[in-house]
Amino acid sequence: MFIVFFRAVILCIIMIFCVRLTGKRQLGEFQPVDLVVTIMLSNLATLPIEDISIPVAMGLVPILTIVCLDVFMSYISMSSKTIRRLISGSPKILISGGKLDQSVMRKLRLTVDDLFEALRSRQIFDISDVQLAIVETTGQISVYVKKDKAPLTLGDVKDTAAGGDPPLLVIDSGSVVKGSLELIGCDKKWLDSIMKKENCRIDDIYIMTADSEKNYTVIKKDGHI
Repeated sequence: MFIVFFRAVILCIIMIFCVRLTGKRQLGEFQPVDLVVTIMLSNLATLPIEDISIPVAMGLVPILTIVCLDVFMSYISMSSKTIRRLISGSPKILISGGKLDQSVMRKLRLTVDDLFEALRSRQIFDISDVQLAIVETTGQISVYVKKDKAPLTLGDVKDTAAGGDPPLLVIDSGSVVKGSLELIGCDKKWLDSIMKKENCRIDDIYIMTADSEKNYTVIKKDGHI
């Protein structure tokens, strides 16, 4: 009994350390690879506890190996957008300009029930109230309601203009996001004019967002990326 207790304490401490090491994502925000790693770690941790004939080291070695691999993949994902998309995928625009893209529904194998359940969880019961909806890489659906359906704010009192889609990601780590310019009604010539105005190149931009009104925000790289 004491051996089982001792093993459980050791493995519990190791698992807490490993979870802290892998990052701070919430359970509902897990990427597919994070979920796989979590399931594998939980299974590996129980083996030395249930079977005392298995040395504790035999459980610790694969646990630490998987954690180190996960941390390594995280760093690789940060430095390579291509690898990040291969591992985690990319967000998909489900509704844009109030129009539902049924091809994305089919591609993601989302049913109408899935969509309406996600909307209801955000207190939206009329799909016509949605201006923009994006399926995140975690599987969650982020929703932006039309301006005339959103709660009134002080800014709305001063701004009576018709609302459009919120700003979209245009440049990600020095690369133009595919299809982003078309979604906001702009072109490469407009983007080049912004780069000239900001006195920089696309490669120098860490994040750039813009909306259909051509309002934009630019965050330049700090030299450590």
